[in-house]
Amino acid sequence: MAKSSEQINKNRHLKRFHYTVDQAVEKPFNWQQMWRLLEYLKPYSKTYLPGAIIAMLVSTAVRLTVPILIGKVAIDVAISNKDTGMLTNLVILIGVLYLINYIGNIFRIKWVNILGQGVIYDLRKHLFSHVQRLSHRFFDSRSAGSILVRIMNDINSLQELFTNGIINLLMDIISLIGIVVILLVLSPKLALAIMVILPIMFYISTKLRRNIRRAWQNVRIQQSRMNSHLNESIQGIRITQSFSQEKENAAFFNGVNTDYFQSLRMATKKSALFRPFVEMSNAIGTIILITYGAYLIIIGVENGGIAVGEFVTFAFYLGMFWEPISRLGQMYNQLLMAMAASERIFEFLDEQPNVSEKENAYQLTDMKGHIEFENVQFSYDADRIALHEISLDIKQGQTIALVGHTGSGKSTIANLISRFYDPTKGAVKIDGHDLQDVQLDTLRQQISVVLQDTFIFSGTIMENIRFGQPTATDEQVIEAAKVVGADEFIGRLADGYATEVEERGNILSAGERQLLSFARALLADPRILILDEATASIDTETEVKIQNALKRLLNGRTAIIIAHRLSTIRESDTIYVLEQGKVLEYGSHEQLMEHRGEYFGLIKSQFQMLEVM
Repeated sequence: MAKSSEQINKNRHLKRFHYTVDQAVEKPFNWQQMWRLLEYLKPYSKTYLPGAIIAMLVSTAVRLTVPILIGKVAIDVAISNKDTGMLTNLVILIGVLYLINYIGNIFRIKWVNILGQGVIYDLRKHLFSHVQRLSHRFFDSRSAGSILVRIMNDINSLQELFTNGIINLLMDIISLIGIVVILLVLSPKLALAIMVILPIMFYISTKLRRNIRRAWQNVRIQQSRMNSHLNESIQGIRITQSFSQEKENAAFFNGVNTDYFQSLRMATKKSALFRPFVEMSNAIGTIILITYGAYLIIIGVENGGIAVGEFVTFAFYLGMFWEPISRLGQMYNQLLMAMAASERIFEFLDEQPNVSEKENAYQLTDMKGHIEFENVQFSYDADRIALHEISLDIKQGQTIALVGHTGSGKSTIANLISRFYDPTKGAVKIDGHDLQDVQLDTLRQQISVVLQDTFIFSGTIMENIRFGQPTATDEQVIEAAKVVGADEFIGRLADGYATEVEERGNILSAGERQLLSFARALLADPRILILDEATASIDTETEVKIQNALKRLLNGRTAIIIAHRLSTIRESDTIYVLEQGKVLEYGSHEQLMEHRGEYFGLIKSQFQMLEVM
């Protein structure tokens, strides 16, 4: 039987995310992780945090005092003795206390929100800064959408914890302890009778914890998957429309969206079980209070009973007793959500760069550009060796070209020079310095890379060219654009260099984006320039401009050109022909053509293709 479109998309959805890096983790509540989160409160421990705690203590003290004034003093003393003067004073006192409580709550809410927003700001800043320093291997195994979810959604889920949760937790714990102590002092027998339900409540709530926590973990996982798909769909919308796959893509998204919807519904359903249970406990406690409390009133104080005012005080505190318990249940759910999010956040924060600086790494200043590969072997994974003990000696100011079939190791060599990866074996050196001994920033600030698919950031043309050299003047930016021939098309834009380009520069053609990347590289004034198929997306007319620009761009610099076009590489000092991570032959264009080896075959096949075209 033929499979339905819905079933095919469902299977595609399951296969696609079967090996996702975001997996539910079965762990107990991690108190160490909770303390780690609370460390972000330290910058505010001498300002807003003490003020919020003091305001909370004042508010809690008022709430615990008023029921005693109403029951024990107003009813049992003032009303019983018909003392209107005392009753009037009590009313005024209670009014003043409520005013103090109101003012305290205003400052508590204000300071807690400032504190919470500050912590979220610091945490997001820390995570983003850390992710930017991670190695390429980290991004090779994760989608942009899953990273976005952790920086935005997971940190947002901690906002309620820091803006209300922590102070409210302290307030509810103090309130509960205060209420229990007061009830036991007023009438131990009635207090114990009411609280007999607590052990049962504690047992059932404990049973709920594990399921609730796993449910919220699953919500985060499904949300990450949905965001990953959304990011991919938006980036690939042109391909989707080109192949008329809108319906299939929508069906696929429906599967991802359904999984997220079901996980959220299940987590909400499990979390919602706690509050009705608390309300049921409240009802049982009220029944006990009315039944046993009425009995204690009837037998009288002289026989071990209670007065009417004490009963009223108990009623007040009973209402106050279940309220913080209910909030603590909600707070626990909030903590579970926070733990699910913080696990994912700290997973990224604990990720260490595969390419890291040594503690004694030194600055590589005044780079000359002499590059050496000494028996370099490199593997992206254990099953695939990308380079087999490559040895290269690229002199200062030389232009060398790397040619070969896809997967031969050309881009890997470029990545090792910029130290985006470290060799598995051997050493990469610049000016005699092993790259693993130098500071990354001082290395990469003197290397410019121009890729085939150049990235244009949201902002103006001027800002994009200035990206690699933020201190450059407008005149320097314009001069760089003129040198590479970009000034001509920029002048035709409505706002010239002030023209706003959207993400990835979609308003520009591929050739125009490439010209901007050349201008960006030139303005950075690197000692080493790497062109990785940089002219592959450029038409013949633009290529002529680029060839003229390259003479200026390459002058006095060491250059590594990865390209297939003969016009781009024939002027190189040395051409290296690679195949499956090995150097098959090298020499100048003329030498390799005379040799009639692999390079000769590549050039011949290129000319044959041109003749066919």
